[in-house]
Amino acid sequence: MIVLGIDPGTVATGYGVVERRDGVLRHLAHGVIRTSSKKPLWTRLGVIHEGIVAVLDAHPPDVLSLERCFVNRNVQSALKLGHARGAVMVAAVSRGVDVAEYTPGQVKQAVTGNGRAEKAQVQEMVRVILSLPAAAPEDASDALAAAICHLNGESFRGRLEAAR
Repeated sequence: MIVLGIDPGTVATGYGVVERRDGVLRHLAHGVIRTSSKKPLWTRLGVIHEGIVAVLDAHPPDVLSLERCFVNRNVQSALKLGHARGAVMVAAVSRGVDVAEYTPGQVKQAVTGNGRAEKAQVQEMVRVILSLPAAAPEDASDALAAAICHLNGESFRGRLEAAR
């Protein structure tokens, strides 16, 4: 199974492609789609959409794993993040790829064992789990973590089904 993980943002959207084959996780690709904060939001959303479509075409996944957004103090930031998530979802749907969503805590828990782990902990565990020579950039690392989260859950769901 191949999973495309996404860490959405209107300035930096991280992506990471991970495959599980014979029970082993394998890194296929990662990167960051960058936009200019000086451009209008709709222009940035177009760049995000086009970038995700390009990744979907280069590494066709079975599913796209996406972090759910949460509202902290800044409602405007949360709304913009929601727009970025929408651009990603539309890209996935345009290529017939299902979308799975996870909370930031679920993603951190799946990778570090701690739902409140710091960014640096997530980066290091992603590096170790995928045997990367160096830590991926923060946004890409978070995206790889989202992919790992889905694959870990998929493995668990498979064992649960087999036990029934």
